Amino acid sequence: MTAAGSPEAAPSPTARALQTLEMLQLRPGTTAGQLAARLGVTERAARRYVAVLREAGIDVESARGRYGGYRLGRGTRLPPVVFTQDEALALVMAVLEAHPAATGAGELAGSALGKVIRALPADVGRQAAALRAHAAAAPDRNAAHPDPAVTSALVVAVADRRTVRLRYRSPAQQQRGPEPDRDQRREWEPEVDPWAVVVRHGRWYLLCWSNRAGAVRSYRVDRVGAVEPTGRTFTPPDGLDPVATLEESLGHGWAFPTRVVFEAPPSELAPWVRPPMGRLEAHPDGCVLVGSTGNPSMYAQEWLATVPFAFRVEGGDELRAAVAVLAARCAAAVAPGSRPAAT
Repeated sequence: MTAAGSPEAAPSPTARALQTLEMLQLRPGTTAGQLAARLGVTERAARRYVAVLREAGIDVESARGRYGGYRLGRGTRLPPVVFTQDEALALVMAVLEAHPAATGAGELAGSALGKVIRALPADVGRQAAALRAHAAAAPDRNAAHPDPAVTSALVVAVADRRTVRLRYRSPAQQQRGPEPDRDQRREWEPEVDPWAVVVRHGRWYLLCWSNRAGAVRSYRVDRVGAVEPTGRTFTPPDGLDPVATLEESLGHGWAFPTRVVFEAPPSELAPWVRPPMGRLEAHPDGCVLVGSTGNPSMYAQEWLATVPFAFRVEGGDELRAAVAVLAARCAAAVAPGSRPAAT
């Protein structure tokens, strides 16, 4: 693993050839025209960089026709990974942002980061090590780091399109609806078709189809205790948008229904409503937000309290009670001679 020269200097033919190699690794079948567009050179120059790779002993195959292009031959031994100074420091920054604990070497991300830093040239490595030693990253209270082995097993199942059985646990206050695989037990074993692994606001989710419930489900990966492959495969839906589907899934299927009427038109309220809060519908008084939650207190305090429009809870006894508690705390806070309200 080495570092390239100054990023401000014009790329050398060798640097261009290495960029070409990286493109062929990421996108087998890339054409000369596509290489030229990515490199900002002519097609003739792009072909010359392919020739440089071949002269260096790297097997680059080419094919003509509609599905032709360049690709690396099987068994090709690749040169070391190349980092510029800025890339090396950006990598350290990204790891520290995602894993504040990586400033030490006691966990996997920290151990891997240490290996990357030690493999860098001395001048770049010193700067990366200094950044790691002196940076202080504040952990995101909402972030959750799943087991890498479990995450890897799920990613493999997604790639292989293979149905799996999960051992899943859920805290009591986050209750799903009364379905066979989503009841109020703290642990169960759903059998699912894993569609995608999605990272959202510091948390990792498995977007999947629950075969027992016959519906789309989203599971926190950090709550998956084990992944057991089955002998069955599946076909994911055409045109699947994992992020949008996950957002929609997070607002449905929870134990406590919610129905909140707002005195504002949908166009004004929409920017304040995230998909996990539910779906907006027309209402004579403005609009209504219909959904469900596994934590009514959180729904009231962290979601409804931030919306700058008058509202009333029209459905959901648990949510109504949570809003009443919040309202009492706020009223007590501005009362003459008030004391801090109990939570």
